[in-house]
Amino acid sequence: MTDFFSGSHRRRNPLTGEWILVSPHRTQRPWQGQIEAVAPSDIPEYDPQCYMCPGNSRARGDVNPRYDGVFVFDNDYPALTPNPAPGQLDEGGLLVAAPERGRCRVLCFCPKHHLTLPDLSVEEICAVVGAWAQETAKLGAAPATSYVQIFENRGALMGASNPHPHCQIWATESLPNEPAKELVQQQKYASEHSGGCLLCTYLALEFARKERIVLETRDFAVLVPFWAVWPFETLVLPKRHAGSLPDLSAAERTSLAEAMQKLTRAYNAVFGVSFPYSMGFHQQPAQQAGTEWHLHAHYYPPLLRSATVRKFMVGFELLGMPQRDITPESAAERLRDLVTRG
Repeated sequence: MTDFFSGSHRRRNPLTGEWILVSPHRTQRPWQGQIEAVAPSDIPEYDPQCYMCPGNSRARGDVNPRYDGVFVFDNDYPALTPNPAPGQLDEGGLLVAAPERGRCRVLCFCPKHHLTLPDLSVEEICAVVGAWAQETAKLGAAPATSYVQIFENRGALMGASNPHPHCQIWATESLPNEPAKELVQQQKYASEHSGGCLLCTYLALEFARKERIVLETRDFAVLVPFWAVWPFETLVLPKRHAGSLPDLSAAERTSLAEAMQKLTRAYNAVFGVSFPYSMGFHQQPAQQAGTEWHLHAHYYPPLLRSATVRKFMVGFELLGMPQRDITPESAAERLRDLVTRG
């Protein structure tokens, strides 16, 4: 049978129900487009102008404690507030608006300004995972919270306004678009498969095929999903069915920390630079009953051909459907080889 993966084809994302176009032959085209600057490597351990370094004043005047581990605080310029102006708009179902309550938190991984997550020890990353679980439980317990979204934008290329190692945690009153699509698909799969879990079944299939597995630790697996959009996109999954970070045992949190350290170090080795990405955990919605949800993390790195050539989501991607050039299988092979080399 002809290997149609070598030519243009489309793949379905079972988590969202959407399709992606794969065009492997496009890697041969010459590039005369935008060339990105390589991120500077001479970042100081402490920056007196940084709003997140220990002992420094933040934008609104609050002074950071001289912390020596994880540090969490409310965002000084939050995208969501606990008490937005009241009101409602619905004109014929076409002009619709409603207030959105929420809370935005910032979590510093460590006090040292020049480090990134792959530079940290497993123990230090495990402390970050523990803080994520604690914040998820605390924010998710508020009656007005429907969802807790943890995400990290790493690098100026992904819009990070400060190089200090940190992430954000937003608690929203409504369920955001992407988790909402995933919830529908996971519930649909469970309904059609006698309560089975979509991602448990998918992970078993990937272990059987071994084409897209990048690495595994005792309790977690990292793979390039069959439907990946970004060049070196990965999916991080617990082997045991768990709905959210607070559901993980201490051993599983350590296993997750090991997986994240190995993955991000492999990313840095792809082009020999501090690899930019947006990463986020999708968890069981707060106040939501049911066992369909399977905890997972998405990594979306933009670099395509080199440290200076990125993937753009424009044109057909914006107006038609997402499209990628390198196949998920070849991306997984490259990442797996870098993990093996250590």
